[in-house]
Amino acid sequence: MRLCFLVEEQYRHDGMPLEVIHQLRAWEHQVDVVWPGRSLIRISEAIRAGSHDAWVLKTVSGGPGLTLLEAAASVGLTTVNDVRAIRGVRDKALAAVIARGKGLPVPVTYAAARPEEFAEIPEAEFPLVVKPADGSSGRAVRLVATPDRLPAPMEPDGPAGGLLIAQPYVPNSGTDLKVYSVAGELYATERCSPLHPAHAVRERQVPLTPEVARIAAEIGDVFGLDLYGVDILLGPDGPMIVDINDFPSFRQVPDAVARVSAAVLDLARHGTRGRVASVREESVREESVREAAPAAPFAVPSVPRPARPAASIGGGR
Repeated sequence: MRLCFLVEEQYRHDGMPLEVIHQLRAWEHQVDVVWPGRSLIRISEAIRAGSHDAWVLKTVSGGPGLTLLEAAASVGLTTVNDVRAIRGVRDKALAAVIARGKGLPVPVTYAAARPEEFAEIPEAEFPLVVKPADGSSGRAVRLVATPDRLPAPMEPDGPAGGLLIAQPYVPNSGTDLKVYSVAGELYATERCSPLHPAHAVRERQVPLTPEVARIAAEIGDVFGLDLYGVDILLGPDGPMIVDINDFPSFRQVPDAVARVSAAVLDLARHGTRGRVASVREESVREESVREAAPAAPFAVPSVPRPARPAASIGGGR
């Protein structure tokens, strides 16, 4: 198979996805690598129907890779994960609304362009966790104790002009669960919460409770994700979702490289969850139209997928 990985500069030495790329090449698949942050990309030639069996994204939330992945999807290429699923979780404000709308446990969420606007939130809901809606890797996450502390903590490295979200702090033991999903299999890791860096906990794989497993599986269904991670806090009212990531690090997952590599190949062959769902929805709409309208005088045959060209767009750097 022929695959294209979009890899952000900060992941150029990261085991995930570089080891997955090496594994796929060892299995004799062709893998092209595009570095969106430091490459001139002739997109009119690189992104075209039939160029690859799938495109895979591993970039930061605010990076340029998602636009390129959406371009690949626009010409009919399979993407890992589905582009709409990625967009849905990378915008944390949007993700909170989608999740709560589907009954998933997410803290009450506020949004504002400026941190001082959160001073209108009742003081009883403080402390607040304030973070950029497009943040990743714990960037600019702040625990704000009282309304009068709002502006100052965000000024040094907060986003310029981006949307912020605020959620009431969920009391916890100082650790959280990172639950990974690979090919429908779930793996849980206990680790130190980013808001409690002084709480020394060795990151380790832990058993999944039925409730946490159900929540983690529902996230894949709700957002249309295939490879993902979810951060869950065990609060006084039960598990609470605090973040969702597409294509995370998969730390502590047994044989992670082989498992993720095999999952990527399977998704490239059979389509992602979001892609299959969109095809199913389109079929339902078409069937509804056919039932409501007179019979057409002719049928439009399906168009086969173009054959893959032999030329490469340029290998990894």
